[in-house]
Amino acid sequence: MQSNQSRQLTFRGALTGILGLVIITVSSMYVALRMGALPWPTVFVTVLSMSIIGRFKGSTLQEINVTHTLMSAGAMVAGGLAFTLPGIWIINPTQKVPFLPILIMAVCGAVLGTLLSAIYRKNLIVDQQLDYPIGKAAYNTLVTGLKKGKESVKLFVSMAASAVFTFVRDLFGWIPAVVTIYPGSSSIAPISMWISPMAVAIGAMIGKVFALLWFGGAILGFLVITPIGIKTGLFADLLAADLFRQNLGVGLLIGTGIAVFVKALMKIVKKNSKGSKISVSKTTVVPVVCVLAFAVIMMTVGTEMNILQALLAVIGVCLTCLLSGMITGMSGVNPMEVFGMLVLLLVQVIWNPSLLVLFLTAGLVTVACGLSGDVMNDLKSGHMLGTDPKQQILAEGIGGVIGAAISVCVLFVMHRSFGGFGTEALPAPQARAVASMASGLGSSPVFYIGMAIGLVLFLFNIPASALGLGIYLPSYISMIVGVGYIISALIKKITKASDSTMNLVSSGLLGGEGISGVIIAIISMFA
Repeated sequence: MQSNQSRQLTFRGALTGILGLVIITVSSMYVALRMGALPWPTVFVTVLSMSIIGRFKGSTLQEINVTHTLMSAGAMVAGGLAFTLPGIWIINPTQKVPFLPILIMAVCGAVLGTLLSAIYRKNLIVDQQLDYPIGKAAYNTLVTGLKKGKESVKLFVSMAASAVFTFVRDLFGWIPAVVTIYPGSSSIAPISMWISPMAVAIGAMIGKVFALLWFGGAILGFLVITPIGIKTGLFADLLAADLFRQNLGVGLLIGTGIAVFVKALMKIVKKNSKGSKISVSKTTVVPVVCVLAFAVIMMTVGTEMNILQALLAVIGVCLTCLLSGMITGMSGVNPMEVFGMLVLLLVQVIWNPSLLVLFLTAGLVTVACGLSGDVMNDLKSGHMLGTDPKQQILAEGIGGVIGAAISVCVLFVMHRSFGGFGTEALPAPQARAVASMASGLGSSPVFYIGMAIGLVLFLFNIPASALGLGIYLPSYISMIVGVGYIISALIKKITKASDSTMNLVSSGLLGGEGISGVIIAIISMFA
């Protein structure tokens, strides 16, 4: 196998990618609706692409990289739809949902997500050099898979151990997925921890500051704010405390996103004050404006949205996709449905639109954030491999649009086959959360306070998004990530293991659960 740029987006790679994309997109839609989770496909499709494309004569690392980018795009679109659209039927099971507007929204979301991946890629991956732990795991898997010796043994032994553990936990149920501690007090919520090699690996890979801030956010939200608030009478019960905590966390996330734009604007002003000119290529600006305008027109003509609602939704996509890519790069987690909820709420406050318009807005944002956030992992591995980003972005666009068509068809088929969503068979928990958000923020002052805090902290170079994730996300995710970092720090101190060794083992742990998760999803879908 070669390691050059002579063969990247090839016909055989595109064909392989599309075939893999169909299976992964369908299985991802099923698991997202059934389990409320999206199996990480990045390492799985890396191994699959390497196993198939690597057998061809003249294959290259870059060709494999572009192929697995195409494969993984459909899963992100499926997740974006599954996390939002079922909320329409959850609110009103008899709601008539037209097929064509949903398809138009999904395709527009895929196109916008691809466009914004191209725009934000350099800032997030090259300039800020964000970690993207799943992208690093894909790179380590691909490069180490071609080698022999101790390095490959470390990677694949840890990957095999993680895969076996996940099969035992999820397929056979012999190990609990989540362990919960009940404090025995009405003022303290139960504290849970996810038993996950992948989450441990993410905690080990994202670095001390981000991991501990994330962990600290969970401690602050669940063990400080909640019990103190209930005991002092600030909250009537745990439900009210949860609403406060979630709004505060989301506010921190959005405040961070606004701060990114403010900081970029400050840099531009600073450069202009020194007499330097900011040159913008017309060859770049014109196509971008045309694509954004096309999305606004399609959402206006093809759905119930008016032109101002469509324009606001597309502007919201531009902001949230940057935040999605940034948070994914720092944490490996992409809370894409949160961004869909926020733009939904903004549209609702201004217009009080129909139910369909609200969920079209949330779906558009979430699909775009899924692509521009999670597929950035593939672009990270591509940057490390020296892949041509233009060919990789083109592959992402092909996979995203095809995945959009497949996902919408599967969504409607599953609705008809299972008799609806929000049921025991297909609970669609994220979509249920979006449905509840359609009734309003619930604690808007807290949201705005969190937003202001997030903006100020980020301007002082404190990653407020990490704190916001810890406060907002369920305790079982945040706790295990913090424990993962602590475990890795202790192992390094005791064994004197190098950073490269720890990253390699972490990549294996992360990849093993990702691979087995997709396989279990496919088995569950057919079973």
